[in-house]
Order: sequence, then C-alpha cells, then structure tokens
Amino acid sequence: MSRGKRYEEPKLNLKKVFAVIIAIIVIIMFICVITGVFTKEQDLSKIVSNSYFPVFKDNKWGVINSKGETIIDPSYEEMITIPNNKKDVFLCIYDVNYETNEYKTKALNSKNEEILTGYEQIEAIQNTDQNNNLWYEENILKVKKDNKYGIINLDGKEITPCEYEEITPILGIKDALKVKKDGKYGVINNEGTTLVETAYAGVTNLGNDNKAGFIVRNDENKYGVVNFSNQVVLEPKYEGIQKINVNDLYVVTNQGKQIIVNKDGEEVLNSDYDEIKEILKNPENGVIFVKDSKFGLINTNKEIKIEATYEDLKEAKSGTLIAKQNGKYGIIDLSNNIKVDFKYTSIVYNEKADIYIAEKEDFTNDILDNNYTVKLTGILTTLSNEKGYIELKQDDEYKYYNFKFEEKKDNEIYTNNTLYLSKKDGKYGFVDKEGNVVVDYIYDDATKQNEFGYAAIKKDGKWGSIDEKGTVVQEPTYNLDEYLKIDFIAKWHLGKDINMNYYNQL
Repeated sequence: MSRGKRYEEPKLNLKKVFAVIIAIIVIIMFICVITGVFTKEQDLSKIVSNSYFPVFKDNKWGVINSKGETIIDPSYEEMITIPNNKKDVFLCIYDVNYETNEYKTKALNSKNEEILTGYEQIEAIQNTDQNNNLWYEENILKVKKDNKYGIINLDGKEITPCEYEEITPILGIKDALKVKKDGKYGVINNEGTTLVETAYAGVTNLGNDNKAGFIVRNDENKYGVVNFSNQVVLEPKYEGIQKINVNDLYVVTNQGKQIIVNKDGEEVLNSDYDEIKEILKNPENGVIFVKDSKFGLINTNKEIKIEATYEDLKEAKSGTLIAKQNGKYGIIDLSNNIKVDFKYTSIVYNEKADIYIAEKEDFTNDILDNNYTVKLTGILTTLSNEKGYIELKQDDEYKYYNFKFEEKKDNEIYTNNTLYLSKKDGKYGFVDKEGNVVVDYIYDDATKQNEFGYAAIKKDGKWGSIDEKGTVVQEPTYNLDEYLKIDFIAKWHLGKDINMNYYNQL
C-alpha cells in the first residue's frame, strides 16, 4: 500500500540557487577586502606613530610630525624644544637679546595656538647622560612667575608653586631636580615630593639614579649622605665623599685620606693606596684601588688580591674583571687568571644579555658569551635589551641574533614593518613579509625601515627616502657623507648632531 503525499515537493529553481551562491561569494569577497584593507591600515598605523620633531630649514627652526607634515613653519631663530615627542607641546624662544642674554618664551600646540600662559618664562628641563646624549624630563616643565620658579606638567597642572630661586637637573639623573630656596639646596622629584630638604649649601647624586641617595654639603664645607627618603645616612663631617655606594658602604675622605665606612660611620677599610675606584658588587670580593697610577684589588682584610699592575680595572659581573694592559683590554678573574687575552681596544659587559662586547682595532666587534667564547663577529649596529636581539653588519649585510646567538630573520625582529631590506647582486632593494619584491634591487646602499615607516636609499652617491609602501618620497639628491647616521622622515633627513635629534632640509 503506497503512502500518499501530504504536499507537492517543489522543484529547485537553479537560477535562484546560483544567484544566492554568487551573492554570498560577493559578500564574502567584500568582507575579505574590507578586512584586508583594515588590517593593512592597522599594520601601517603600527609603523607611523604620532610623534613630533624639530626641523631646520633656511636657517630657521620649526616642527614636523612623523609623517613629515609641517606643524610649525620654520620661522624661529632658536631651536624649538619638544620635551615629549608624543605630546604637542612646543617651546619657542623669541625676541632674543644676545648682548644681555634676555629672551622671551612661549608654548604652542599643533594648531599653532599659544598654551600654558600666565608665566614669565616656560622651559624644558634639559639633561645629559655620561655619553653627552641630550634628553629632557618628558612630562614636566619649569616655569617662572614673580621671579621664582616652579614645576607644571605638560597639561598645565601645577606640581609645585613658583617658590624656588633655582630649579636645575642633577647631571645624568632622571626624576631628581636640585632646587634652591632661601639660599639653601635640596632635591625634589618630578611629582614635587621632597627627596632632600632645602637645608644644604650643596647637593649632588651619589649613584646612577635617585634611589641611591645624595651627597650633601653643609656650610662648614663638610660632606654627608642623605637617602631618597630624606633620612640622613652619614652626618656631614667628611672632607669629601666619592660617588661610590655598595651595600651601605661609602668611600669618604677623612684627614686627607680615602677610607671606606659603613652606614654607621664605622671604618671598614683604611690602607696604603692613592685612590679607591670601585667597591665590587659583592664587597667580600674586594675593592679596586689605585697606587702609582696602576690599578689593583684589595679585600677588606687589607690583603692584596691583585697587585696594582693594570692601566685600568673595572668589574663586569661578580667574579669577573675587565682589565687593561699595554694599551689593550682583556678579562681576568679574581685570582688574576686571564680569561680573555689582552687584544681589544675596549670591552663592555651587557648584564641583561650576559654577553661581552669587545671591539678590535678595525672597529669590528667580537661578541663573547659568559664562558668567554667568541660567538659572533661583525660591526655591532644595534643591541636591544627590550626586544632581546643583536644586529650585526657582516659581509655588508645586516644579520640578527637573539641573546642565545640564534640567527633570526629581520621580519621576526621588526614584526610591525611593512618593508625589509634585501640585497641581491650587490644592490639593495626591499621585500615584504612574504619575501615578495616591493622595491627593485637598484640602490647602492639603503637603511632598514624606521619606526615611522621610512627607509633611506642611496644611488650614485646621493641619499633619498621611500615610504612604507616603497614609494619614493625624496629622490636621492642629498650628499650625507659627513653624517654619522642616515635617517629620513619623508623629505627630511636627520641632522648632523644626532644627540639633538632634529631633521633638516637643504
């Protein structure tokens, strides 16, 4: 017995089916294209961060952004200061009287509007490190009102009132400002917190940061130590104090002689030497001293561990010393055993990477591991503790290694880049992440893409630039043979004085 149908089965309309399928495919393709464009834009946004730089053109100063767009026309006689290149706060000096050294200042934003008004002067706080590299306290400004100085942030919020006679940086130390009030000196940090009260005739840093404390001088010209919490560690009673501090041990001068004392002022070491240069990280390992212009090692029991025979001696890591003999550097241990022969013009230890960087007479570098084995050789161009890689120029090519000395591709290091430098048949070009050629191999030299998406290209002895897509922005027209570093933002190239970090157009 057959079963009857309760309804008629409809026949498929093939035209409608195909139309639906095509519509779906079109939608998918549209989504893919939009997503691709969006992803591309996101990739490019990672390259081009919003930053600002001073520029110099026709003997005038202005400001550009990281796209090379002019923000402030080059129209100022003096260099425009940008304390934080991520913020549109530009400090200008004008109406300068060079005979009296008088001048006016003002702050502008990216719309060329005057901001942070109401002060007689407004200035960045400039500092330098031990290598004379220039930097600014990024988020604060010094202001003057009623002939007194105070601190504001870049948004104009008052951090300290204008109550100080002076506000100056402490050389090489971040987040520590020497202030003068009622004729006395002290120290504040960038938040206005008192680190050392204004009670001394002089004050300077003890170590490499504000946490190490400060050396103070009283009216009787005696020196002591105050920690960063404004607590007196050593009373001001010494003729001098060296900038050496390890495990609460201090090098002081007493009755014309250097000695080591602890935080209670008790003598730890007093021996027959000319100068104490360094207390080792583990003081039990000894103290580097100088006698008759030669360096040696002595322990706190006054036992000579290494005779004073070296031209230089400094600790690299615990148990290891970098020494200089007959004008060359090598590495020894605490028992004076030679670990690395004396054949280098310099040796530097990088604690984060736990490697030694040794320079040879031809300016190439040997990179040694913690067993003193040479792992890499080439010209060191970059060592990034943050990203954990080493960049070396080897055989006219840039190569990359992690701190385990494993070779890495440049797209593993610079993951945000859109272009990667490539060399073929003695010429330079650029490829994308997949290795596809974007810029043909036609250049005599080139640089890798910078963080703003630009790369420098050289042809027939002249330099120019390309953008993140490989498009020529500046034809190679600049002779930059005398420049230490080649870098471009659009048509602007980095100035000769790289410490000042400004860009130029001839």
